Amino acid sequence: MVTEQEVEAIGQTLVDPQQPLQARFRALFTLRGLGGPGAITWISRAFDDDSALLKHELAYCLGQMQDSRAIPVLLDVLRDTRQEPMVRHEAGEALGAIGNPDVLEVLKQYSNDPVIEVAETCQLAAQRLEWLQQHRGEPAVAGPYLSVDPAPPAEERDVGRLRGVLLDEAQPLFDRYRAMFALRDAGGKEAALALAEGLHCGSALFRHEIGYVLGQLQHEAAVPQLAATLAQRAENPMVRHECAEALGAIARPACLAALRAHAADPERVVRESCEVALDMYEHETGLAFQYADGLEQLRAPPS
Repeated sequence: MVTEQEVEAIGQTLVDPQQPLQARFRALFTLRGLGGPGAITWISRAFDDDSALLKHELAYCLGQMQDSRAIPVLLDVLRDTRQEPMVRHEAGEALGAIGNPDVLEVLKQYSNDPVIEVAETCQLAAQRLEWLQQHRGEPAVAGPYLSVDPAPPAEERDVGRLRGVLLDEAQPLFDRYRAMFALRDAGGKEAALALAEGLHCGSALFRHEIGYVLGQLQHEAAVPQLAATLAQRAENPMVRHECAEALGAIARPACLAALRAHAADPERVVRESCEVALDMYEHETGLAFQYADGLEQLRAPPS
């Protein structure tokens, strides 16, 4: 049983800019796992932070929690043009992830946003909600991953055909995303290499989602492409950030070298992503069972 005081203590770590970013991330993912109105309130309070990376992850976690009580703050973030594009984009994606059709008209409105990452995200989120409405009552297909994705995986299982759809820029973005998540679910080297080819095509939003999916897949075959994309200073920081976090999740020695090489990157979101990814690397290669260890840290006896 988790007490209100424990939720508050974890929340205080999240909103404290003096805390190391790694500790704030671990507090965030602990609150995501705990859920409930208290966790949503604390996560929502951190949108005033000056770290775009942290705010992006706040929105991601609120979407993954699939609690409609998070809708008002996510709508505020989506509408706030002072927020960074990657933060607004993640708020739009989170609204789609929650799955409440009440936000469909707002998502359609922002499907024409002048910021392309926001517009494309809201188009995808609206299509996800429409897809859910069309398939209401059907049993949800449980995949190997626990994430709530921006599009359902395609029913096609042939890796070669899925690769063809993924890389075909004439195909609707929603269908390419469906191929992307089907490739992730298929797993293995061939699927990982097909996905990695996606780092060289499409919009920044598409490439950033490829990085995210490769981090979930955790196949070392994609490490050279992820490291190369992270190293491209001209690439959109949103894409480089996801590549960094993917390298932290894959956690092979070559990943460590790439992350250390960009730990002082001039782009703040990339620099911070490498910082968080190095913490993830340490977790993946260590003995600790859980990355979201805010509660364990709180309850640990003083050393």
